[in-house]
Amino acid sequence: EFARRAKYIIIHLDETESLLLHLGMSGRLLFDGPPQGRHEHLTFHCEGGTVLRFVDPRRFGLLLLAERSGLASHPRLAGLGVEPLSPTFDGALLHRRFAGRRSDVKAALLDQRLVAGIGNIYACEALFRAGISPRRRAGGLGRRRCERLARAIVAVLEEAIAAGGSSLRDYVDADGRAGNFQNEFRVYGREGEPCPGCGTPVRRIVQGGRSTFFCTRCQR
Repeated sequence: EFARRAKYIIIHLDETESLLLHLGMSGRLLFDGPPQGRHEHLTFHCEGGTVLRFVDPRRFGLLLLAERSGLASHPRLAGLGVEPLSPTFDGALLHRRFAGRRSDVKAALLDQRLVAGIGNIYACEALFRAGISPRRRAGGLGRRRCERLARAIVAVLEEAIAAGGSSLRDYVDADGRAGNFQNEFRVYGREGEPCPGCGTPVRRIVQGGRSTFFCTRCQR
């Protein structure tokens, strides 16, 4: 049985134990298929003959054994914020979470304690769709902007899931298929290319050690 919390994959082994898995930068799970050589760090032999392989070339992934009954209070999960695809996520909640925050809104979106599971790519894309500058102070966003941003976050994530994710380097799903959402990027990775909304060249800056892509004209 599989579940997810933020960027963690949870594999319930039985009624008492679970595996907590984070793929890191290059990790992936593969069902069946041939052995993956030295990058295959763990192999699960399941009932019915299915083989599940944990492959992680850059070795930034994480795999922990945990008690199923204590997952909610596990140190890796206890401090995580609201799930953006949950029924409770909306602009009002985002506005409350951002209140008093002096950091820029891009950093706030990546703060897993505020909203869980949003990565760099999807933060850039959601901010573009919402027309909000990544440099704007999170605590200064009004209710309407937060509502617009919340809708954009949900739309981007739902579209990315439907497209099988984003394959920039070596990401593939459990069946070995690459994602397609990278073909729908409007600003991410498109430095210098024309903004799809106004034609202004997309700009790249660095925030918190991460690349941010945005349109200086469309995003205010």
